Amino acid sequence: MRKNIVAGNWKMNTDLADTQELIGGLKSIAKTSDAEIIIAPPFTNLYSAFEALKGSGIEVAAQNMHQSTSGAFTGEISASMLKGVGVKTVILGHSERRAYFEEKEDLLAEKVNTALENDIKVIYCFGEELKDRNFSEHFEVVNKQISQALFHLDADAWKHIILAYEPVWAIGTGETASPDQAQEMHAFIRKTIADEYSQEVADSVTVLYGGSVKPANAKEIFSKPDVDGGLIGGASLKAEDFMAIVNAF
Repeated sequence: MRKNIVAGNWKMNTDLADTQELIGGLKSIAKTSDAEIIIAPPFTNLYSAFEALKGSGIEVAAQNMHQSTSGAFTGEISASMLKGVGVKTVILGHSERRAYFEEKEDLLAEKVNTALENDIKVIYCFGEELKDRNFSEHFEVVNKQISQALFHLDADAWKHIILAYEPVWAIGTGETASPDQAQEMHAFIRKTIADEYSQEVADSVTVLYGGSVKPANAKEIFSKPDVDGGLIGGASLKAEDFMAIVNAF
């Protein structure tokens, strides 16, 4: 049975003091929630977050990771570095990494391989831009983003993959895909995996929705049969809002 997950991507926000304050407001969530909870602070705050959340039931993830195990890559972070501070999950392929750092599927496939080889779970992000949807190419774009980065994996590896569908046009814009639009795409994602692997694999994969999820719309979005939770951006920076989204389950 697949898991319900709410993950907070803090992006390039929060210093150490902010992190501790925000974590203080979140610690009560896990004890009453029916969903798994993950937060992804900036690299500089990962260890302090991991230490502060021990025993809370809230997991700490990283926002990115280099594909190489080590080397002369100034400013980059390796899988072993993440594991060394307690991180067991990494976000890969976020639309901002794709847009600002030109990350493509071939590179992301390498990153996925490195993560899995190091026993790190992957939250793999993908989603279409507004022009893709306007030209009715959104299914084709999503199919490419999934297949080219993930379909080299064997079926067993999918136990360590969480998918996060994020329509780019709904990230930070205030626009949100309607619950029916989210369900339509999530069902397509699951069918795409079933066609490549099996229905069993498809039904076991957690697929999150990301794109301006708020306390006001989370319950309706999460109620859809193929939506298993959310990857939350801005709303995860306010403990009260994030708690409300988690409790939408």
